[in-house]
Amino acid sequence: MASPASDVASVDVENAADADFASESRLTPHPSTQLSLDLPAPPATVDTPLVPVRMINEWVYCPRLAFLEWVDGEWADSGDTEEGRRAHVRVDAGGGRLPAPAETDEKPDFTARSVTLASERLGIIAKIDLIDGEGGTVTPVDTKKGKRPHAAEGAYEPERVQVCAQALILEDAGYTVPEGAIWYAGSRERVRIALDEALRAKTRAAVADLRLAAAAGRLPPPLVDSPKCTKCSLAGICLPDEVAFFRRELAPRPLNPSADAALPLYVQEPGARVTKSGEVLVVESEEQKTEVPIGEVSELVLQGPISLSTPALGALLREEIPVTYASSGGWVLGHTVSTGHKNVAIRIAQYRTAFDERRCLAFARNLVAAKVKNSRVFLRRNFKVGNEIERDAALEALSRLVDRALHAPTQAELLGIEGDAAARYFRLFATMFGETARDFPEFAFDKRSRRPPADPVNAMLSFGYTLLTRTWLTVLSAVGFDPYLAFYHRPRFGRPALALDMMEPFRSILADSTVIQVMNNGEVKPDGFVMAGPAVNLKPHARRAFIAAYERRLDQEVTHPVFGYRVSMRRLLEVQARLLARYLDGEIEEYPHYLAR
Repeated sequence: MASPASDVASVDVENAADADFASESRLTPHPSTQLSLDLPAPPATVDTPLVPVRMINEWVYCPRLAFLEWVDGEWADSGDTEEGRRAHVRVDAGGGRLPAPAETDEKPDFTARSVTLASERLGIIAKIDLIDGEGGTVTPVDTKKGKRPHAAEGAYEPERVQVCAQALILEDAGYTVPEGAIWYAGSRERVRIALDEALRAKTRAAVADLRLAAAAGRLPPPLVDSPKCTKCSLAGICLPDEVAFFRRELAPRPLNPSADAALPLYVQEPGARVTKSGEVLVVESEEQKTEVPIGEVSELVLQGPISLSTPALGALLREEIPVTYASSGGWVLGHTVSTGHKNVAIRIAQYRTAFDERRCLAFARNLVAAKVKNSRVFLRRNFKVGNEIERDAALEALSRLVDRALHAPTQAELLGIEGDAAARYFRLFATMFGETARDFPEFAFDKRSRRPPADPVNAMLSFGYTLLTRTWLTVLSAVGFDPYLAFYHRPRFGRPALALDMMEPFRSILADSTVIQVMNNGEVKPDGFVMAGPAVNLKPHARRAFIAAYERRLDQEVTHPVFGYRVSMRRLLEVQARLLARYLDGEIEEYPHYLAR
């Protein structure tokens, strides 16, 4: 949900699909955002669109929530929002007719449902659930899914402000509005809302404040240690406690919602076809037919010559489920999303930083240091057999390289430090193989070879890094970044440079660990590879086993080294991406790279 929706909640979460969330509820680029690059600047002035009345409710409840939803276009559904939609089924169906103001005196009592009205003078728009007309006056009635709260005024302030804003729109249109009302579907009670001058002043001030914040283009600070955050599904986007942690050194509460049960669906059988039947994706090949509910799919990955029907693609786009097209070997060829992320502020901050050499170097230093640290930890943890003196010398050398990376004067020197660290790490990579892997001479490993991978281990490493790149490409696109412009990897046509940046600290933690796991557990064996000239590739059954192991690794829970709460690796990647956005817009001073313990 976008906000709490219990009996103690005070914010409307029901109308996520109403006119308050129509096209005019998305703000154009912030007028205050100016690029200090050789790029055209935004217009000097931008008219702020009409403010949805629902967002006025959110602003009074939590200014940061309103800004994220309306200005940045963020949204997270939940069971509460779905329940709210069900409570609005009747009013959303419409019915009745709202007469002109001059006709209300002559009309008998009337009711009109789902009426959209706007006031250019006030700068607000609303879809009013219900309008009751009686004796020449009208009463706006807003529907809430919960029970009537125990509040002195009959409702909490954000809800009363929302009803008052609807009344102001009606009055501006010429109607007489003596009072408003709220219908609580949970307790089936109608509560009168007095439209006194204090409430009207509060409503007008909230409209002005939200419009001013939108024009300024600055995200309001998070609430501090607020009980409102604990049930808000935007907590994983807002990161209230995480941002506060860097300002006040307080341990965050485990606010982030649990990871979605939906998982990526991989299709790699050559000639397979993906179609749609109802709310189900149907995957057909010569060997089998598989049906997967669309709601259980977080991403569709098509590896190799796979066809996708237009109805299936349309259904995925409507549900904002990305489709990744890849070669048979897993290299990403393209990425289809719906309309793309609407938060242009993230990309503006990204572009600004990408053209700032000083900030790029600072970010790259910490990035390489984090990669080397994690490689060192992974080697120390998983060393099984070999010369311990050589291992200790390598660990010491990697520690020195971390220090050098943090003080490297140029990115060119960083590349050299990174290459030195990788050579030392892969020189001892085979010391992490278990007995099962060592039993197969085909798994002998001397050094890293990429183009092409010269042996089965290198083939799995390359495939693992390809999967990790695709994972980060999806995460960054979902958060709102341009995955092709980075701070360490230089932009090149078709290369997701930012995904390559962000994956560096996770190479050993996710990709290398999967390689070690499938070999040591016997999930992938020497018969799972094929020679193609000087290159070695995985056969389809070996790829399936590797992908399954990689996805299990993403689902494993870890303790976040900075915040201390438990979170899956899959969810952790999103948290890191959103922290990057907070760093780029200046809300936190330093980006906290993930460091394994």
